[in-house]
Amino acid sequence: MHIPAALRNDRLCKALTGLGVQEFKDLVEPFSWYYEEYWAAQRKNPQRGYGAGRKGCLDTYEEKLFAGLMYLKAYATYDVFGFHIGCDRSQACRWVAHIFPVLELTLQRKLLLPERKITSIEEFQEKFPEVTEVMVDGTERRRQRPKKKKSQQKTYSGKKKTHTRKNIVVTDKNRRILILTKTKSGRRHDKRLADKEAVFENIPKDIPVFTDTAFVGEEKLHPNLLRPKKKPKGRNLTYDERETNKIISSYRILVEHAIGGIKRYQAVTQVYRNRKKYFDDTLILLSAGLWNYHLAS
Repeated sequence: MHIPAALRNDRLCKALTGLGVQEFKDLVEPFSWYYEEYWAAQRKNPQRGYGAGRKGCLDTYEEKLFAGLMYLKAYATYDVFGFHIGCDRSQACRWVAHIFPVLELTLQRKLLLPERKITSIEEFQEKFPEVTEVMVDGTERRRQRPKKKKSQQKTYSGKKKTHTRKNIVVTDKNRRILILTKTKSGRRHDKRLADKEAVFENIPKDIPVFTDTAFVGEEKLHPNLLRPKKKPKGRNLTYDERETNKIISSYRILVEHAIGGIKRYQAVTQVYRNRKKYFDDTLILLSAGLWNYHLAS
């Protein structure tokens, strides 16, 4: 990898890592701190000096961070990714597993990762005291069709005959991702997943919540919920109903922008092809954290 060439061109840097040149440079220093901290704590043989042994193809922290972001952005196969960083496919897989925990720790320490679950209204107010309105929506992405029939039924979403994985996203008016629920199988409806994660119950009642038509009936859980009205069968919406839908949609579109920010990274846009289920959750969590970092920069 010839990183200096990428860091001279902001457009190229964004195409390769999803971050601008200055955003990338600002992230290198904290990444280096937490890299040392994380892997020093993971040492299995304390008698051996830290950093001993063969040196890998990624020597500097800058190269490690760039490689991790490039994998998220391009989501190339390990054969292609290994070719670009100068190693075989097995070592490329190990590098990804080596870099991502540190990147997650870095974003977590910088308070950029979204919450996975809020358990009470008091916790919401403590973590997001400045939030005055929120937008809620579901997002899903395709995965490879499972071979087992039970797994096929569990992940079949009913949309275009695809098998998917799903999350519920909660954002504020600045498009910052506040809550990202755990990744679940695509068979679950958005409303069912939101109910299981208690998304609406733990949002303060005085905060307006803008959703789409998938969350029918959630007004019982949150009285300040605003949802567009669906067109009744056999008749049209009235003028006032259409105007109200436009106003609600003008607020709700912000969560679509936030989801689009997550999906700048091909790792959560292309068909998920990794074998480990938990890794899918790691990919979307890192993508959401990097989107929040981009907004904060």
